[in-house]
Amino acid sequence: MLGANDGIVSTASLVVGVAAAESSRSNVLVAGVAGLVAGAMSMAAGEYVSVSSQADTEKADLDLEKTELATMPELELRELQKIYIGRGLDEATAMEVAKQLTHHDALGAHARDELGFSRITSARPIQAAMASAVTFSAGAALPLVTAALVPIGKVIVLVSALSLVFLAVLGALAAWAGGASRWRAAFRVTFWGAIAMALTAIIGKLFGTVV
Repeated sequence: MLGANDGIVSTASLVVGVAAAESSRSNVLVAGVAGLVAGAMSMAAGEYVSVSSQADTEKADLDLEKTELATMPELELRELQKIYIGRGLDEATAMEVAKQLTHHDALGAHARDELGFSRITSARPIQAAMASAVTFSAGAALPLVTAALVPIGKVIVLVSALSLVFLAVLGALAAWAGGASRWRAAFRVTFWGAIAMALTAIIGKLFGTVV
């Protein structure tokens, strides 16, 4: 949802700002497409770098755990036992579970139960980058398609209005998924989206040039 919201706000604001400068439809669309591509690549690059750093940290932790398992196996076994005792098992049962898991996959047991790593939550830089680029592009496409279809004289009003509707829907859906207030989330995202579009429209109108 976050990537789509960013795509809507940034592209709609760009389109509205350029349209407010009394530009032609082609100029508006070129600016919008350029904003979509630049934004998608920026989101992808930022997400890739961020998640890659997380992946590097996870790898370093796993390498350290491998060394400790090789040099201090008994201490590592006791660590697992303490973890399972903390989860409600008695000492004997916790030790038996720790021994069996260590025998099956020692590194996997420590990665999961000591470090909190799992296959589901493990860092995947390329997947994260692609997801960010796709969601941003999907959001950015909404105001861009609107600008391409409506009369040029109504681009500012219709792109702004429809973008705010899109933002409200996405905000409400995100809040519903998270169990939060849908009205509050919808208001929050539409409020800041409206501010962004209003500011770029003012800039475009004042300077009368493509922004």
